[in-house]
Amino acid sequence: MGGLLNDAPPRAAADDHALSTAGLSSAQAAARLAQYGPNAMPDTTIRFLPRLLSKFWAPVPVMLEAAIVLQIVLGDVIEAIVVAALLLFNATLGLLQEGRAQATLDALKSRLALNASVKRDGAWIIRPARDLVPGDVVKLSLGGIVAADVTLIEGEILLDQSMLTGESVPIEAGPGLQTYAGALVRRGEAVALVTATGVKTKFGRTAELVRIAHVVSAQQKAVLRVVRNLAAFNGLVTLFLVADAIHLGMGGREIIPLVLTAILASIPVALPATFTLAAAIGARALGRLNVLPTRLSAVDEAATMTVLCADKTGTLTRNELKVTTITPMPDFDEAHVLGLAALASSDGGQDPVDGAIRDAARHAHLPDAPSLVKFIPFDPATKMSEADVTGPDGTNRRIVKGAFAAVSALTPPMPDAIATAEALEAKGFRVLAVAFGPAPAMRLVGLIALSDPPRDDSAPLIAQLKTLGVRTVMVTGDAPATAAIVARAVGLDGPVCPVGAIPDDVRPESFAVFAGVLPEDKYKLVKAFQQAHYTVGMCGDGANDAPALRQAQMGIAVSTATDVAKSAAGMVLTTPGLAGIVAAVKEGRVTFQRIQTYTLNTIIRKLATVLFLAFGLLMTGHAILTPLLIVIYLITGDFLSMSLTTDHVYTSPIPNVWRIGNLTIAGILMGLGLLAFCTGVVAVGRFGLGLDLGTIRTLAFLALVFASQTSIYAIRERRHFWQSRPSLWVVASSLAAIAIAAIMAITGFAMIAVSPALTGTTLAAAIVFALLLDTLKIPIFARLGIV
Repeated sequence: MGGLLNDAPPRAAADDHALSTAGLSSAQAAARLAQYGPNAMPDTTIRFLPRLLSKFWAPVPVMLEAAIVLQIVLGDVIEAIVVAALLLFNATLGLLQEGRAQATLDALKSRLALNASVKRDGAWIIRPARDLVPGDVVKLSLGGIVAADVTLIEGEILLDQSMLTGESVPIEAGPGLQTYAGALVRRGEAVALVTATGVKTKFGRTAELVRIAHVVSAQQKAVLRVVRNLAAFNGLVTLFLVADAIHLGMGGREIIPLVLTAILASIPVALPATFTLAAAIGARALGRLNVLPTRLSAVDEAATMTVLCADKTGTLTRNELKVTTITPMPDFDEAHVLGLAALASSDGGQDPVDGAIRDAARHAHLPDAPSLVKFIPFDPATKMSEADVTGPDGTNRRIVKGAFAAVSALTPPMPDAIATAEALEAKGFRVLAVAFGPAPAMRLVGLIALSDPPRDDSAPLIAQLKTLGVRTVMVTGDAPATAAIVARAVGLDGPVCPVGAIPDDVRPESFAVFAGVLPEDKYKLVKAFQQAHYTVGMCGDGANDAPALRQAQMGIAVSTATDVAKSAAGMVLTTPGLAGIVAAVKEGRVTFQRIQTYTLNTIIRKLATVLFLAFGLLMTGHAILTPLLIVIYLITGDFLSMSLTTDHVYTSPIPNVWRIGNLTIAGILMGLGLLAFCTGVVAVGRFGLGLDLGTIRTLAFLALVFASQTSIYAIRERRHFWQSRPSLWVVASSLAAIAIAAIMAITGFAMIAVSPALTGTTLAAAIVFALLLDTLKIPIFARLGIV
């Protein structure tokens, strides 16, 4: 892995692809297309059928499928149909949400370039970029995107490679220079020889890192651990049930339904669907805040993010050059420096240096401004642009703007100017000099320092994340000096990591800035933080950020990002600025609290229900609940309780952590309370009221449903239940569950009928139980760190 980007990619031999402008024939191009393949990234999208099958091959679906088979064997067709419907509901919900996320990715997928001008059979033609092959001769023009890795053989161009290398300043490129697929031509025109296409380009090798980058989400781990813990505990209880049933002399016709009832009671049927639904609701809320999640797990991961790796160019900065410092020489002022420099700058075009100088010069007033006679564009050979002008007195003058060394060679030596230029360059600025005067006696007018300035919202963003407990570090391919200046400007105080290999034991507390890093270095840095048990967010905009965006638990692409970066990210900011990151963290923590409440509710009910079956068997000598009653309980408990995904919650001031062990302990403690209540109700009915077995089963069902619903109001709030208002959906679903159970019990539907008085008394007792649980839960939550 480490050498994936350092090793030279397979390229055609030099004698096979001699630097020639002749190009290939159609036959040669066809042969090489067959040999090297199309100039495109392979499609790695998971097809519909494998995605569909995966919904039925996981711990929860497999347990439900086993229950369905048992029910069919027993002849309980109706119960089997109901459980199958629950299984299909889970699968459908997951597929729908994943389908929406995949549609988003499909809309964001990138092509290196739609078309390219290529020389075939001695003539220039336009061909789809995917048809390019090594050895093709292509034309690079102003505003075009380089479609493959190439070596320039004719012409001079200005190349913007910021999306690939992280360098914010465009480079001058001439014959012999190699550039990469995805670079943008800012100025000029050139002819180039294609040296690599498709997956063998630098862009393609970055895409390969994106393909293999993978991290299991905390959400996936949480679901698996909950299912594992419940299966282990309830499996032991089920074995006890079987042993006790055999001891009591129960036959197979009674034992098998008892085992089926225990299995159904153990399965957290709606847990995966609830995780998906909660994330989908969070994603919809983020969409209204101009944040587009492309992976639902990213919503949950935002809650647990502890460190944010932010790219510099285009993420913390604007990815556009601005005049930062103007240093006039004696006898001149800033207006002279900018006004004269603007005359020696192209008007229009895409040269970012000339554009920045003209923008700054609009606010400068030069009363004795000369008139432009002739403009000579920037020449990479001389590293200067020039202008012939006429002064107010009619005399001819020359203006020269360009690299300090080249311009200062035309003027008398000025030690102070040399020292100033060196100091500015040491700080990471791009320094230009401006000279003016008669051609034989030009004078240095001043120096102009340019930089890529920070975004206005970068510093507030980092400050807000700090208050939320998230540490931010800068990760950039730019030079350390430039990165350090931007870091200080946005509030990242700390040392800069020495340029070189990323240490395996690196920690985010060690450095504030990681500069001069390659795409694979960003990827390795994210993995190093993850191996140190940090939940990592990665914010970037370029193709060079894509592997790290994919590997991070929360990859964030800014609105100006390349399509490949957006495809790799878990979230895309759809408007300029970075305020969406803070919104994602806050909304993620809302989603986390909702899922945590549902998970705790699931653990409480599943543990208590299976234990209740055991205690019921001991008290009555029979199964206290039938498979049909358990299926109805699943509907009223597991699925109607999914309304918790809409609940009003308070967010944590620090990153959330899935503590499934602590959550299980809390579930056991409060589940014992639910068990005590239900067992007490049955004991009263059995020994106090002398009810028959059928009526006791109805009473047991009512006790479970009523107590499960009222206890929701105790556990949904980490403080006392009255300190926050539940959502209307939560209240409505609770009332629906209670009403369904009460009507069925009073009318005798699927059970022995009981009186309205007994039903009401059981509900009142459940409310009292919930009030007691609300008091007991506070020290439990505090001791176990459930916040």
